[in-house]
Amino acid sequence: MKILMLAPEPFFQPRGTPISVYFRLKTLSELGHQTDLITYPLGEDVDFSGLKIHRIPNLLRAKKIKIGPSWIKIPYDFLMFWKAFFKLARGGCDLIFSHEEAALPGTVLGKIWRVPHLYDMHSSLPQQLENFDFSRSALLKSIFLWIERFILKNSQAVIVICQDLRETVKKEGAGSKSVLIENFLDFPGPNYSARDVEARRRELVPGGEKVVLYTGNFEPYQGISLLLQAVAGVSSGAVFLLVGGSSAENQDMAKRAAALGIGERIILVDRVPPSEVPLYIRLADVLVSPRLSGTNTPLKIYSFLKSGKPVVATRLWTHTQVLNDEISVLVDPTAEGLAQGISFALFNEEARRRAQAAKSLAEREYTPSRYKEKIKDSLAMARVNFEKGR
Repeated sequence: MKILMLAPEPFFQPRGTPISVYFRLKTLSELGHQTDLITYPLGEDVDFSGLKIHRIPNLLRAKKIKIGPSWIKIPYDFLMFWKAFFKLARGGCDLIFSHEEAALPGTVLGKIWRVPHLYDMHSSLPQQLENFDFSRSALLKSIFLWIERFILKNSQAVIVICQDLRETVKKEGAGSKSVLIENFLDFPGPNYSARDVEARRRELVPGGEKVVLYTGNFEPYQGISLLLQAVAGVSSGAVFLLVGGSSAENQDMAKRAAALGIGERIILVDRVPPSEVPLYIRLADVLVSPRLSGTNTPLKIYSFLKSGKPVVATRLWTHTQVLNDEISVLVDPTAEGLAQGISFALFNEEARRRAQAAKSLAEREYTPSRYKEKIKDSLAMARVNFEKGR
């Protein structure tokens, strides 16, 4: 098919939705489709067969667009609509594939050009306002809720990335046209040898301590503050490796750790390419996700499960829609609970049994072939439902 994709974010950057967009594009290419991607002016190009990237002009001269809702997205999304409009006017397409809030213009364009629309729902639009503390306006939330309902009603298929979003779609009466596609694919990267892993570990931890690893951004909802508070409650034979902050964020984090008296136990590594993350996962003894809010499953969880390393996570719906006590160490979202869970994962044989159970589950459920089949199903559903509605 000839597909027009709308992605309202910097692409490519190694963070949530852009990572998901990357694997959608990669899979569409492998399936033989031709995709025109319309996206923001920021980000790095990627090279897939059949893919053409069209960027809107950077009229506001933005150098960074933060994660979550922001006012700067409004004019950029407006520009995306018109770029897509004229692109369709020149050549048309067989299907429109829209991510996040771009599903609103995507739905409208689908109606104008009478082509199926596939909505890739990475999060609930009204929930984003609360999760990122963007606005507490009841009016704005009601507007976002209306937009979401309009999109769900008028899209021919909806991809959801976690069970929570599937439940949201069901409540709005669109469950029959939803496909659950969890973001469990990993980036291709170097095949690190055991020697590579051990060498990097010695560089970071010359004293030979156990390593507790956090990877990801340093947004407040991730719970880094909780993790720092938990450090004192864990044996001094363990250090905490935090990978993913910017240089400025790491400087701030170092100051916070020093103020808590744990500076010597915190190791900070600037943001690395996604292909390097497996190196850090392999050198770690325990993997931790201290997230405090949100309902989407963190992307890192799937990589953690595949690793065969003990996973410690807060006992919140963001985690428990995938994790349970048989494959992970779930803890109360408190400093004491997190410290106890990390200690258990570091020194108890049961934690390693759970890690192997998690790896077996991942090898069975989270495979590239399964992902590809689900993408095919969502495309087919969009076309079938479109023909039914004509």
